[in-house]
Amino acid sequence: MTTGLNETLIGPLRRRLLTTFSGQSEGNLAWEEALEEGDDAGYFAPDSAVWAVHGGMTPIAAGIRALLTQALHPGVLAGVVEHSNYRADPLARLAGTIRWIFTVTYGDTAAARRACAWVRKRHVPVEGEFVTGHGTHEHYSANDPTLAEWVHLAFTDAFLRAYESLAGPVPGGADRYVGEWAVAGELMGVADPPRTASALVERMEAYDAAGQLAGGPRLADVVSFLRRPPLDPLLRPGYAVLFNAVVSGMPQRHLDLLGLERPRLGPVPLPVTGAAKATLAVVGRALDPMSPSEAAARRRLARLGVLPGPSTAP
Repeated sequence: MTTGLNETLIGPLRRRLLTTFSGQSEGNLAWEEALEEGDDAGYFAPDSAVWAVHGGMTPIAAGIRALLTQALHPGVLAGVVEHSNYRADPLARLAGTIRWIFTVTYGDTAAARRACAWVRKRHVPVEGEFVTGHGTHEHYSANDPTLAEWVHLAFTDAFLRAYESLAGPVPGGADRYVGEWAVAGELMGVADPPRTASALVERMEAYDAAGQLAGGPRLADVVSFLRRPPLDPLLRPGYAVLFNAVVSGMPQRHLDLLGLERPRLGPVPLPVTGAAKATLAVVGRALDPMSPSEAAARRRLARLGVLPGPSTAP
């Protein structure tokens, strides 16, 4: 009876979540299964901070924060608005980002390098002009080191802060995660990514101090879309909870540029963190406790002798 009830409630949620994240409601994707292949352990070990931070459910909230933070740079924002189909097919962009993150995290070194090279190749035609925070016009290219660095900073900050807020301290400390994930920045063309949490904050603040971040109507339009994306109706309440939790944890300066306010009931802050943890717990019930990408990586590591294989005892 309990199993049937769980399937009645959780089954539809699971199918909708899988469709949102991968484009299909059942089974694993070919690229996920391919992470079982390869000749080395990859850039990150199972006991790494990267595996801890990118595993579990907190990346769902981290993705929202990363998109909001990346959009603060008008050059990055122009590339998204002018060269992507995010409004008509936002899930395709999400699926591509998930594939890159998990391939770099769980794949062998060759797969990680290929994934980054593929993204950089896709970025070659992404160029144009944008208006800076100073009101001047500048040329942008998605592979420009300055823009690539901001995307890396925003990503690292978002995943770190989401984990700290919704899961707890990073195993080994925040510096360990920032230092490990610097490898991904280098693979994406960032010359000297930060390797400590304090350096991460300083580098992000330097962008703002130099006038490289800006608000404006274009940003407001994207924020409005991210606040209420065209999700399946079953997923919208949970997304709203996670969005509010993300906003509550962002720096005030970033919120001012984004035109967002921390969730409040009058003068009283709303307890959005607890609600977000509960939401992710429900999502975790609906999905497998271990992602297909991590499971495939563990099979590769067992084959290579890095991890013990399945027990053969009777």
